Amino acid sequence: MAAFSFTLTPPLSKPSPSSISWTLFSLSSPTPLHFPTKPLRKTLVVFSSLNAKPTILVAEKLGSAGIELLKTFANVDCSYDMTTEDLCAKISLCDALIVRSGTKVTRQVFESSAGRLKVVGRAGVGIDNVDLAAATEHGCLVVNAPTANTIAAAEHGIALLTAMARNIALASPAVKAGKWQRSKYVGVSLVGKTLVLMGFGKVGSEVARRAKGLGMHVIAYDPYAPADRARAIGVELVSLDEAFLTADFLSLHMPLTANTSKILNDYAFSKMKKGVRIINVARGGVIDEEALLRALNSGIVAQAALDVFTEEPPPKDNMLVLHENVIVTPHLGASTFEAQEGVAIEIAEAVVGALKGELAATAVNAPMVPAEVLAELAPFVLLAEKLGRLAVQLVAGGGGVQSVRITYASARGPDDLDTRLLRAMITKGLIEPISSVFVNLVNADFTAKQRGLKIAEERIVLDGSPEKPLEFIQLQLANVESKFAGALSDLGAIKVQGMVKEGLPHLTMVGSFGVDVSLEGSLILCKQVDQPGIIGKVGSILGEGNVNVNFMSVGRIAPQKQAVMTIGVDEEPDTETLRKIGEIKAIEEFVFLKL
Repeated sequence: MAAFSFTLTPPLSKPSPSSISWTLFSLSSPTPLHFPTKPLRKTLVVFSSLNAKPTILVAEKLGSAGIELLKTFANVDCSYDMTTEDLCAKISLCDALIVRSGTKVTRQVFESSAGRLKVVGRAGVGIDNVDLAAATEHGCLVVNAPTANTIAAAEHGIALLTAMARNIALASPAVKAGKWQRSKYVGVSLVGKTLVLMGFGKVGSEVARRAKGLGMHVIAYDPYAPADRARAIGVELVSLDEAFLTADFLSLHMPLTANTSKILNDYAFSKMKKGVRIINVARGGVIDEEALLRALNSGIVAQAALDVFTEEPPPKDNMLVLHENVIVTPHLGASTFEAQEGVAIEIAEAVVGALKGELAATAVNAPMVPAEVLAELAPFVLLAEKLGRLAVQLVAGGGGVQSVRITYASARGPDDLDTRLLRAMITKGLIEPISSVFVNLVNADFTAKQRGLKIAEERIVLDGSPEKPLEFIQLQLANVESKFAGALSDLGAIKVQGMVKEGLPHLTMVGSFGVDVSLEGSLILCKQVDQPGIIGKVGSILGEGNVNVNFMSVGRIAPQKQAVMTIGVDEEPDTETLRKIGEIKAIEEFVFLKL
C-alpha cells in the first residue's frame, strides 16, 4: 500500500479565508501533483503506513514503557545527545521524531526531512522548542503529552514554595557544615498569604488545590481560563495589575509565547509589594532574568525559587543562580519516576496513533484526517467556519453564546457523514472572532466545553442522490440577543444557513428570509420595506464610498412587505458610508459583518 500526505497548505503571508491549495504526495514519487482550488487556512495531514514499518527517531531519553510501545509498531532509533547537524543528517530517514525540551526542532530540521517527517512528538507539555509554523508548512503534525506530568510539576511547585518560605535549601548545607544558625533561617508562614498563579491551566489548577490545603488565599491571572472552573476550585481570576499588586507569593504556570515572554519584567516588579517571593516551574523565558536580579538586589523580591532558566543549563557564573536569596533546581518539574513513565506512554500512544492516521487528541497544530474525507468535505469546511463567524457577529452583548444547534441536510444516511471537521470549524468561527484563543480542528471540542458552549448536532435525511455529502448547513444560536432582528427565527434564535455552489460557500438564509450571496469578502445585511429603488440607492452610496459590490441578493416575505438585502463587498465601508445607508428611510436596520 502506498503512503500519501494530503496537505492543505497555507501561503507564507496571511491568507484569504477562502483560498485552498491541495498537494498530493506519494512516497514512491517525489513530484507533487497540484490541484489548485480556493485556499483554506489550515494544514491537514494524513499518513497511511507502508507495508514496511515506519521509523521513529527518539532524540532524548524516554521511559522504557514508551519505547516498548513504539517498537510494537515501528522501527525505533534511540540516538541521544545529537547536535543540530546530526539531527538534520538523520531526519530524512525518519517518519516521526520524539523529543523532550532539550532538542530544538527548527525550520532547518523540517527542511532537512525532505517531506518524510510526518509527526513530531514532544514528551511533555511545552512546545516552544518546536517551530510550529515550519511544521505546519511542511505538513508535519506536532503532538505533545500534556497530562502525564501535571501532578509532578504541581508538586515540584509546592515543594519550591515551602522550601523557600522555610529556608530549607539554605539551612540544610549550613547544618552539614557544622553551623547551627536558627535565628538566621527564620522563615515566613504560608497561612493567610496570597498566592498568585500566573496561568491557570492543568498545572496551575493542581497547585491551587494544594496551596488552598496549606491555608493560602489563591488568586490567578489567566485571560483564557473559564471563571466557572476557577470558582469550583475556590480561586478568583484577576487582572494582570491586580495580580502584581496583591501577591505575597507569585508562581508561574504559563507557556512561553510571544505574549508571555518576559512577562515578569522591570515594570511588573515595580508594581509588586516589597518582599514578594517568586516561583517558576514553567519556562525560563517568562521571566526577564536581569530584571529579577535587580529586583532581588533592591529588596522588592525577597526570594526566588527557580526550576527553569532562559538558557539551560545556565552559565556557571550566572549571577541569578549564585544569588544568596535564590534556590534552584535543574528543570525537575516532571522528574518523578511515575511522571516519566506516564509521559513516555502518553507520547508513544499519540505518535503511533498519528502515524496510523487517527485523529490525534493531543495534536498542537492540526489533526489527522483520512484523505478521502478531507477531499470530499473541503469546500464545506470553509462554509462551516464562515457561518460561525457570521452568526457570532450578529450577537448583541449579553452573556455570550451558550447554546448552538447545527443541522446538516444530506441525502446520505446518518452513518455516512463524518461531521467532526465541520463542527470544529463552526466552533472556530464562533470563538476566534471574539477571543484571543486559537482554535484548531483538534482542540475545538475541548475549547467549546471550557467556555460552556453546548453544541447539538442534528441531521436531516433528504431524498435524492447521495453524490454530494451535504445539501446545506444550518446554524442556530439560542438564548441570545441579536443586533440584527431580521436574523431571528420564529423561535427567537439567530439562524443562518448556507450551501456550497460551484465549490464556493454561499449564504442562503438569514432568519426567515431566503437569500443567495457568496460568502467572500464582507457582508452588509439590510432589513427594509420592500419597495422600488432601494437597491439602487444602497449601490450608489457604496460606489461613492469606493466600495466594490461583488454579490447582492434580496429575500422577501411578499411584495411590498419586509425584505432582507444581503450585499457582498470587497472593502470595509467607512463610517460615513455606513451612516448614509442607515439614513435611507425604507431601511429599518442594517449591520456590517467581516468574514
